[in-house]
Amino acid sequence: MLRRKSLIAFAVLLAAVVGFQSSALAEDRGELKTEAMKSLDKFYGEVADGKEFLSKAKGYLVFPEVTAAGLVIGGEYGKGVLFINGEATDFYSTKAASLGLKAGAKTKSMIIAFMTEEALTNFQKSSGWEVGVDGSVTVAKVGADRSLNSSNIMNKSIVGFVYGQKGLMADLSLEGSKISKLEG
Repeated sequence: MLRRKSLIAFAVLLAAVVGFQSSALAEDRGELKTEAMKSLDKFYGEVADGKEFLSKAKGYLVFPEVTAAGLVIGGEYGKGVLFINGEATDFYSTKAASLGLKAGAKTKSMIIAFMTEEALTNFQKSSGWEVGVDGSVTVAKVGADRSLNSSNIMNKSIVGFVYGQKGLMADLSLEGSKISKLEG
């Protein structure tokens, strides 16, 4: 048990070190907000009806760059912005650790859209929100024509998007990601 905890801690540390360059650039909240806005523009370019979809959300988290790295033990880290009514309201971090057959590094962008007031409120009230534990996130599928496959996201409380992936580890899962509010 202690060994597993040590491995998980090492994986998170590894991802944080790999992601240090990008997170150091976004240390300033104004810059993080700017990066989140650029990431939204990229999302709108990749998902034809993405802007319309997010306009229906009660709020959405944008993580412009999440860095993941691993060699058997993996970890990822990124910072993001919560938008409500199109305005940046709060800043968050996401981190995850994993064990398994992994090798490589990647960066990706993520959006988590809260489609109901209840889902958004539950997220905001949590001190550390974990995907799959505190809320089930349905990962949206985008067709070859860049449109959303609405059949898998219809009537879902929380919908996630993973886009702009670069690197060697292809993974569309958000399970196990822990999201915490950045204080200060």
